[in-house]
Amino acid sequence: MQHRDDTDRIECCELTAALEGLVARIARWTETEERVTTAVPGLFLFRKEHPTEPMSGMYEPSICLVAQGAKRVLLGDDTYVYDARNYLITSVHLPTVVQITEASPEQPYLGLSMRLDQREISQLMVDSNLPPPPPQQSTRGMATSDVTLPLLSAFHRLIDLLGEEKDIPILAPIIQREIIYRLLVGDQGARLRQIASAGSQSQQIARAIEWLKGNFTQPLRIDDLAEQARMSSSTFHHHFRSMTALSPLQYQKHLRLNEARRLMLTERFDAATAAFQVGYESPSQFSREYSRLFGAPPLRDIARLRQSPVAE
Repeated sequence: MQHRDDTDRIECCELTAALEGLVARIARWTETEERVTTAVPGLFLFRKEHPTEPMSGMYEPSICLVAQGAKRVLLGDDTYVYDARNYLITSVHLPTVVQITEASPEQPYLGLSMRLDQREISQLMVDSNLPPPPPQQSTRGMATSDVTLPLLSAFHRLIDLLGEEKDIPILAPIIQREIIYRLLVGDQGARLRQIASAGSQSQQIARAIEWLKGNFTQPLRIDDLAEQARMSSSTFHHHFRSMTALSPLQYQKHLRLNEARRLMLTERFDAATAAFQVGYESPSQFSREYSRLFGAPPLRDIARLRQSPVAE
């Protein structure tokens, strides 16, 4: 028993030291910017010195780590909270509401995200004799899990490449492949394997989500989407909601409203033009649904965003 306690204490100390190392690395590269698109493809670093208001946005397939602070993500009726001891993994594009809950000038929120490429996941599954992952408890496309020392070590090495950019083209793919391997054999491995497995229901839903992302301005016909996924309409609807916490119609609505918000904020479209651009036929319906999602009518919401330091 004493030996087990000593081992646990050593592992805890090593994990704490690794997290401190991650804090130092992210802090170094975010001294002057809150969001850094790094030279490593798909790797982003973040810093916030104050908690934020809830913000609606889209999570892409990715792994997200918090080195310091905490974040809350709402997906439908589900709530995911993650901090330095837990990472968040997303296997498909999901509309969410996000809020940084712990941050201060003395101890800013410091985090990172790395995109997950389904082709890379599939290739690693084909190339490797992977050990079986732990059983999956849920089909939801988002989950949190405990951070591990090997995962932190890999991210240390990935961020360290930013100081040696000439090495990135060769070494970054190797380290990113290691990170994907760690995820595939970890607690969320079954979730990622299902998305990457040809012919699985999860992959068919993921393809439907990709189609919706590219065609959200078009009228939505559930029967056509279900036929593409080779499912009955009721089965498709059930699996879609199980993965995304939303119905296909709600998912399309989130895509439309988030794109309209982007058009008004960054390209200065007026509300009516943005509404028609994303597929709405009725400006009044657009305004009602926009207010319901973002908490204010379009003009007031966009004016607030332009004055807010968290508009990004």
